[in-house]
Amino acid sequence: MQATTNPDLAPRQASLMEELRRAEGELSGQDLHARLRGGPGAMGLATVYRHLRQLQQRGLVRCRHLPSGEALYAPTERDEHHLTCVDCGTTIVLTHCPVHDLRLPGEELDGFLPMYHTLEFFGLCSRCRKAQPPD
Repeated sequence: MQATTNPDLAPRQASLMEELRRAEGELSGQDLHARLRGGPGAMGLATVYRHLRQLQQRGLVRCRHLPSGEALYAPTERDEHHLTCVDCGTTIVLTHCPVHDLRLPGEELDGFLPMYHTLEFFGLCSRCRKAQPPD
């Protein structure tokens, strides 16, 4: 997609959205910074994170934190959910969202406006389970 697809975005936000959409998977802020370095959309690392936060607040970008503490970003239009190993960090993308059609009761929202959701399960992958000593 072109950066001009959303005229409501600032040029730097549009550059970030274009790069996130072009990527096959999720990207860290540092990945985005490196991809933009030297090009017309280059910006400092702090600026990348500031604009990612603003895009997240608008419901356009989601953020996922790995057990290592690293934050990964993707457009919310990419409805991906994950199984993540807490030992080695391996991530498996779920093929469908088991809560996609879940409706929140209006009376419980108390004026809250849901924009997107994330779903992630943490555990041990089969390789790490096999490496664990028996009980």
